Amino acid sequence: MRILGLDTATWKASVGLRIDGELVSEESRTADGSHAVSLLSLIEEVLQDGGCSVGDLDAVAVSGGPGSFTGLRIGLSVAKGLAYAIGARLIAIPTLEALARTVAHFDGKVCSVLDARKGELYAASFQSSNGVLRRLTDDLLLTPEELLNILPTPCVMLGDAVAAYGTFLQQHLGAAVTLLPSDTYGPRGGVVATMADERLQAGGPDDFSQLEPCYVRPSEAELKWPS
Repeated sequence: MRILGLDTATWKASVGLRIDGELVSEESRTADGSHAVSLLSLIEEVLQDGGCSVGDLDAVAVSGGPGSFTGLRIGLSVAKGLAYAIGARLIAIPTLEALARTVAHFDGKVCSVLDARKGELYAASFQSSNGVLRRLTDDLLLTPEELLNILPTPCVMLGDAVAAYGTFLQQHLGAAVTLLPSDTYGPRGGVVATMADERLQAGGPDDFSQLEPCYVRPSEAELKWPS
């Protein structure tokens, strides 16, 4: 089974290739403008490094949100295009869960947080035990103050919102929260591919025609559309 995993939900794009249960190649790159400029070349690098061609892929997995609206649309469009062109299966993986999975070696509570702009953040909490995640909350859109009221502590927190709101959270929670820097603990395409592998073993792929990004927040176009 050859699975390509894409994560473009944040400012950092990550692509991973998993072959027969093993991660064989993974690369990440900070976007200089739009992921549309660099994602295809990143995919090409990962496939070449893994000794795999596009036509060899059995499935394409993508981080499905929440996150950057533009990043999610680019990632899903590329994933759909590749999967459709080569007849591969398509799987969308929850972004915040994939982010938490990058530290699944840690036993305890994990909170993934992404900067949603406008003074808000996307957050979801999980319990990690022996490499297995159990979801504690849905994907939520919150202010930092609202997060304080529902955050399970002590916990490890990671995601790009750590840079924006880490100081505020540390001031209120102190040693009850451990903040992980997003430049070290960022999205990983290899984790997306691994989670897709597990999904395919347990069930089936997603429906091309029905699959849309999970935004959590309505888009600006939806907010401005007359009711």
